[in-house]
Amino acid sequence: MEKMFKDIIDIMHNDYAGFEDKRGWDRPELFLQRIMENDQLTKKQFKEIVDEYLLDFNDRHIHFIMEDTEEEKAQNRGFKVRRYEDSLFVTEADAEKRLKPGVRFISLGGKSIPELKELHARRLNESHQEREDWTSLLMLYPEGELEDENGKRLFKFGNYDKKAYVPTYSVEKREGIAIITMTDFLNPDAIAEMVEANKDLLETADRWIIDVRVNYGGSDASIYPLLPYLLPEEGIELADSDDKMLINCTEASTDRVIPELEEMIAVTDEEHSKQMLTVFKREWERNRGKGFVEFDFGDMASGETFMKGTKHPSQIIVLADVMCGSSGDSFVELVKKSSKVTVVGRATMGLNDYANLVSEKWEEGFELMYPSSRLSRIDRGEGMTGVGITPHVHIPWTPAHIEEDIDMKKAFELLSAKQI
Repeated sequence: MEKMFKDIIDIMHNDYAGFEDKRGWDRPELFLQRIMENDQLTKKQFKEIVDEYLLDFNDRHIHFIMEDTEEEKAQNRGFKVRRYEDSLFVTEADAEKRLKPGVRFISLGGKSIPELKELHARRLNESHQEREDWTSLLMLYPEGELEDENGKRLFKFGNYDKKAYVPTYSVEKREGIAIITMTDFLNPDAIAEMVEANKDLLETADRWIIDVRVNYGGSDASIYPLLPYLLPEEGIELADSDDKMLINCTEASTDRVIPELEEMIAVTDEEHSKQMLTVFKREWERNRGKGFVEFDFGDMASGETFMKGTKHPSQIIVLADVMCGSSGDSFVELVKKSSKVTVVGRATMGLNDYANLVSEKWEEGFELMYPSSRLSRIDRGEGMTGVGITPHVHIPWTPAHIEEDIDMKKAFELLSAKQI
């Protein structure tokens, strides 16, 4: 584990795209000492130390993953919460059958929510309460004080195995409006198939709602089959001449990413995504060991940075929220440029200042995913970390969202009233 942690330090000091911007932010000696002092560390304890070390980089695009084993499986509390004022409201309850959405916790481990906010400011590091993620904090406390219609009581938390994630790519028609839900952009073939299978509906419905409030990202190229529908007939320039993406092409990152890209190319059928991955692989190989470089997508661009769209649909609402990140951020940022799109809800997660993840895996069952690219907008103080991509119409999150889909209701109102 000591050797593994030193590998992680090396990656974060050399291969990570933010290593120059954040030089001196981390405290490797402090966390290395913790590891060296305990020769009985479990895998779970090791992961907790690494997670805490990585917090210093203030980058939610960095992930340290532990493979499930029979002895140690990834667990959670079986429910999700969101903070509103001085309470944590239960928004979903799956494995935890004793709770129902709408009840609230006013303390954890005997500490009030405002106290916890101060105590864990480093972990909750966000600009607004509706952006905070309390998932990991729930795991630090054995109980909480619950308040519902029956009053207050102490509630002892349970541990539950995390449920396997199942993506959603769906299209439905409601009141003449096409509603598209995509919970990630990981599978370009599945999204292309969704578009093809619903082509008649998508081309006859003049009003769309696209729900990416929960979207775990993936590949920006996955949205290509939908792109013409999202853009106005007269077309728009998609490229931003003021914003460059520089990729830190170290030898080590190149060695890690090439096999991943080759595997993705082999299993991808959607033509545009396959071409994009192929160009990406070529550029990594061409720039191996050169440090920060701008990739040449010239053969992809051939007239594609300026793109024309379709007449129908004429009005599109995109629903966004803080659980939309990475390629989800990119999607919302892109569609905001279109005159026929209105983004409604709350700002996205804002992960893409540092993006294009590369993985290092260890035989012990651990994986570090770290960004290899940085955007030049950071140098102008225009980064999206802690801010996200803001909507045209902001709807503050309140507990009323638990009882009713207020965002969807607003989307229908806007489309019906033709206010956009």
